[in-house]
Amino acid sequence: MTPGGMTPGGTTPRGKFISLEGGEGAGKSTLLAGLHKHLLGQGVDLVQTREPGGTPLGEAVRGIVLDPARGDMSAESELLLMFASRAQLVRECIEPALAAGRWVLCDRFTDASFAYQGGGRGMPMERIAELERWATNGLKPDLTLLLDLPVADGRARAAGRSAADRIEVEADAFFERVRAAYRARAVAEPARFRMIDASLSQAQVLQAAVDATAHLFRASA
Repeated sequence: MTPGGMTPGGTTPRGKFISLEGGEGAGKSTLLAGLHKHLLGQGVDLVQTREPGGTPLGEAVRGIVLDPARGDMSAESELLLMFASRAQLVRECIEPALAAGRWVLCDRFTDASFAYQGGGRGMPMERIAELERWATNGLKPDLTLLLDLPVADGRARAAGRSAADRIEVEADAFFERVRAAYRARAVAEPARFRMIDASLSQAQVLQAAVDATAHLFRASA
């Protein structure tokens, strides 16, 4: 059976959910494009989306959360807005796609809140976990690819891009906490996470990601 195909009994198997995570300048956009192309080449019926965003409501929230003019936004408001966007994305996009046997490739998911709002902003991890259970019905990716890069290297890469958004203007100490939170989650859930050295070449990073998806194809066979 091919990914998204019918089982011998005629039922559609649930699709697979892959998320990409990492700090600023880690190369997520480049990896997303390469992995998207690879999965399509393998015959995967694929939906690609992003957080915050991915739905009309989510994109409106994204504009608010990332607007550098909203420097007065509280950490609590930021966290709740992220989960408002996420709740809509799960119900409108991710769950329907998975139920139809399609695979979902998502630029960030709940791990980003544990890293950015938890590690970076200092929001209690147990509060984020409770929001995760409620807003997403406990949905977690089948595979999370974490691009890991020293903060100074990532910020140097990102320096040549467009104007910084509300989160990108944070100090290095903020992003060090984000990185530490990501790495702690990868250690805590080794079956789900694959940490990839983002200092490698683009080709090497993509190959590591492709290798990490191999078990998902075996599970779909």
